[in-house]
Amino acid sequence: MDALRKSLRTGAVLTVLATSVPFLGADLAPVGAASLAATTVVVTPATMARAAFDRMTFAQRIGQLFMVGGPVTGLGSSTVSAISRYHVGNLILTGRTTAGAPPVRALTSSADALTTAAATAAVPLFIATDQEGGYVQVLQGPGFSRMPTALVQGGWPDATLTSYAAAWGRQVARAGVDVNLAPVMDTVSASSASNNAPIGRYSREYGYTPTVVADKGTAFLKGMRSAGLAVTAKHFPGLGRVTGNTDVTAGVTDTVTTSTSADLVPFRAAVASGAGLLMVSSAIYSRIDPRQPAVFSHAVITGMIRQGLRFGGVVVSDDLGNAAQVRAWSPGARAVNFISAGGDLVLTVNPQVIPAMVAAVAARASTNSAFRAQVNAAVLRVLVLKATEGLLAPRLAVTGVLNATTVVALQRWLSVTRTGRLDTVTVRALQQRIGTIADGLWGPASTAALQSYLGTYRDGARTWNTRIVSLLQRYLNTQL
Repeated sequence: MDALRKSLRTGAVLTVLATSVPFLGADLAPVGAASLAATTVVVTPATMARAAFDRMTFAQRIGQLFMVGGPVTGLGSSTVSAISRYHVGNLILTGRTTAGAPPVRALTSSADALTTAAATAAVPLFIATDQEGGYVQVLQGPGFSRMPTALVQGGWPDATLTSYAAAWGRQVARAGVDVNLAPVMDTVSASSASNNAPIGRYSREYGYTPTVVADKGTAFLKGMRSAGLAVTAKHFPGLGRVTGNTDVTAGVTDTVTTSTSADLVPFRAAVASGAGLLMVSSAIYSRIDPRQPAVFSHAVITGMIRQGLRFGGVVVSDDLGNAAQVRAWSPGARAVNFISAGGDLVLTVNPQVIPAMVAAVAARASTNSAFRAQVNAAVLRVLVLKATEGLLAPRLAVTGVLNATTVVALQRWLSVTRTGRLDTVTVRALQQRIGTIADGLWGPASTAALQSYLGTYRDGARTWNTRIVSLLQRYLNTQL
């Protein structure tokens, strides 16, 4: 793992020598450059987040509070518009693909390229997907192992599950995805699993008791984290005691769960084990807040999550775009209610509701100082997590030139010595990574293999050209 990202993820304070260019906007200059000054700068996720926040417009800040859906087979115009016009700062890849990793790499690289200074103040997207296993595995095909259901995974020893999850996570991360909307930490009883539409019917649970779910879910979580992915514990406070699926059914209500139920144990374990995001269910919990879905409930989000779990990370909603459970509320009301309750990241698989949602949040924040303070706090939580995950670190300029800066970034990705030169060791490591003969000689076969790896067409190039280098630079920006 890259030293900068590792330092930030472990909460350590990183001290760096300041160059003549501010750290947050500096190029990836080789260590030891002549321009290094004597001044030291202390960099933490909080300081990086604040710097990004301060350079954003009001609209760009609000955009960070949304995660918009886009088909994994190709982003539509509504999704692109949400990012470029409405400043949305996060993307969830929806649907299914069996085409394998290269097309996903091409898609995530192109999505990342949308994060211009005008769109998101050049803050990268969190790119997320649902990669649980079994019936819920968005990314499939060559380059992605077929993952069994969580129920099967839950039968493995902890060390085995963590090892497999780490391997699956590396496949996902190398496709340019940095957030897994997993693990499912819901507990379903063995006797009711077949009647539980959202979880048990699809074997999405790791077991039938809170203890087993906590143990196996965190084993999965630790493997994914070791691969460099941010992970999401879901669906708080649990969907294991309902029968209906909130995606397709309205009025789904849990009449069992309380604020002290044992079913909360897995979520507490996930938070303690490093879950950076926690997804809130849209079911109603009659013994906690009978008046509204959990996703709109101050008692659930602020009371149980912020205060009870002492969770300071990012609270993300379950789908607020198409879900039948929330159709009684307008899109704008859904977004405002979620943030008012203490939430951070409004997830909508339907990009067409983004304009109404963004406008409603902006209007309320413009006229209500208390809500505006909630918006600002939520934006900072999202940015702190992005900084912790390495997304606010310096990025490569897409120049099409295979210069020392690009080679150093490539060497970081390959975990080889950073010389700034495309030496034999680097070439061999790159050839191994892209699945071609590792002979240390870069020629037409290696060039074609790299183009295939990046999900672009083979143009017959015999060696590096501007187009290939530009594509590599865009891809490396999704990796580092």
